[in-house]
Amino acid sequence: MTDENAFPHDLLQLQERLHRAHAEHRAYLARLPWSVEPMKGWARGERYSHRGDVPDSPGWTDEQKETVDRMWAEIRQLSIDVVDHPHWKSIPADILVASRMQLKRQARPAEAPQAAEAA
Repeated sequence: MTDENAFPHDLLQLQERLHRAHAEHRAYLARLPWSVEPMKGWARGERYSHRGDVPDSPGWTDEQKETVDRMWAEIRQLSIDVVDHPHWKSIPADILVASRMQLKRQARPAEAPQAAEAA
C-alpha cells in the first residue's frame, strides 16, 4: 500500500460505519410495504406484468417513516464526515478519486450486519 492509501484509523472507521449504515438501510427498506402511502395493488397483466400480482400496500406507519428519515440522516452525516475528513487535503488531486475508491474497498465490513442478513 502506498502512503496515499495509508488511511487514518478514524477515517477507516467512518467509512466502515457508512457501509454498514447503507446495508442496514437497504435491509430495512426491503421489509417495508412497497408503497410509502396506502395504495391499491394490481393483478398480473394489468400493468408491470413482469412483477406478477402486487398486493395492496397499507403504506408506511409514522414510526417507519421516522426510522427511514433517521437512517437517511445518519447516512448523509457519515458521508459528509468521510468526504470532509482532513486526510483528503494531503492527497494529490490526480489520485484523489482512486484513493477514495481504495478506502471504500479497504473499509468494507467482512461480515454483513444482522439486519442485512434478515432481508
